[in-house]
Amino acid sequence: QVQLVESGGGLVQAGGSLRLSCAASGRRFSRYAMGWFRQAPGKEREFVAVVTWSGGSTYYADSVKGRFTISRDNVKNTVYLQMNSLKPEDTAVFYCAAGLGSSGNYKYDYWGQGTQVTVSS
Repeated sequence: QVQLVESGGGLVQAGGSLRLSCAASGRRFSRYAMGWFRQAPGKEREFVAVVTWSGGSTYYADSVKGRFTISRDNVKNTVYLQMNSLKPEDTAVFYCAAGLGSSGNYKYDYWGQGTQVTVSS
């Protein structure tokens, strides 16, 4: 079992930055790839970024490439999402998730409760 708690969301103006954190508890955090997803009002949840268990590889949705950076600290059992150059269309509830599998084919079994990010124009 892995429990995930996100934090760091809030209200920011367009062009600003936020850093989301996801603290994990439970066993074997370092086994899991960690992903960030988001869900905007009236839309389906979408993939944002993922970092492999070692932190050695990262992958991003095209919509956030060059603006967002995912990282993890396996000593602190925490994964981060640094978000720069935020746009109003980034407004969503952001979720972190823990998954197993291979690159591009992770199965995410554990999810956090989400943190709201609102970007004003």
